[in-house]
Amino acid sequence: MPELLLEWQEANETKTYILQDRQPSKNPGTVRLGRDPVRCDLVLANPTVSGLHVEIFFHPQHHQFCLRNLRDSNPPVVDGRQIGRGEALLHPGSTIYLGHLLLKVNPVPVVVTGSSIPSTVLVAKSLPGIVSYGLECPHCHRLSTYERIDLGCGWCGTSLAAAASVVMPSSG
Repeated sequence: MPELLLEWQEANETKTYILQDRQPSKNPGTVRLGRDPVRCDLVLANPTVSGLHVEIFFHPQHHQFCLRNLRDSNPPVVDGRQIGRGEALLHPGSTIYLGHLLLKVNPVPVVVTGSSIPSTVLVAKSLPGIVSYGLECPHCHRLSTYERIDLGCGWCGTSLAAAASVVMPSSG
């Protein structure tokens, strides 16, 4: 199922939201973003964001998510391009400005739990000088191993379910 991860800063905290194709929403087929909790699926507190600003949906012909502007004034900016009318394709690395709020489009991290961890990763963790991967806490940015995904960050307790996969420093 196609997914897209949005990340932004709100009240000095990193927030994330995962969108999925055909997820339940107030306007089926799209996820609407803005300040109005009655009309929007993703409510953003920034005062420069409009009440109903944009909607994001999966475009089956392009096999990508798209953003559609819902405002005549205060248009969004996607990858440096103002979107007056029409749509913009989104991809990992895209940037979206809604007013002064910056949202980043990131790849959805692969969640690996228990025995489903690939054996190559398990071997890499035990051999010095071999690249291994872990999870970066979205709150305190410290690194944890995949084994902690169900336990949360060992330093601050934040869930690692939406944590980004990162290369772990070599231990040897």
